[in-house]
Amino acid sequence: MESKHFNKNEIMEKLLPLIDNTAMRYNMIPIEVDFTKENGKWFLRIFLYKEEGVTLDDCENVSRSLNPFLDELIPVKFYLEVSSPGLDRKLKSDKEYIIFQGKLINLKLKSQIEETEEKQFICKILDFDPENGLKVLKIDDNKELIVPKEKIHRAQLHIEDI
Repeated sequence: MESKHFNKNEIMEKLLPLIDNTAMRYNMIPIEVDFTKENGKWFLRIFLYKEEGVTLDDCENVSRSLNPFLDELIPVKFYLEVSSPGLDRKLKSDKEYIIFQGKLINLKLKSQIEETEEKQFICKILDFDPENGLKVLKIDDNKELIVPKEKIHRAQLHIEDI
């Protein structure tokens, strides 16, 4: 079973639809799937999201459902980690900007944009378009901004004090 030569991209192409479908069966969305080698060991990490929060049972259900298929698709020994992304996670993909539409985020820009001099602020995601970027409502002055994707240094969910 241990094969040294394989195409990681081909494996990911087979894994992603399987992971998407399995997560959807449990009303979750995989927001990141990472298959990487660290210190000589392979890891398949799946980060799941659902509105009401991902539980340990959710992670176990997805792991159990995937396990029989993963061994057939991945030709090397690997460790599977299924978890929620955590509250302070940075938004990394277009998919996440769409999933978290309507949510508050902390946004840090690489350089300022025309509509504002600030490079760091709290805003609400109004819309996302891969071509035009992120449409947000800046909270402190109620100003709508379009932020090109390449100007975003970091975006993460804003954790409100309870």
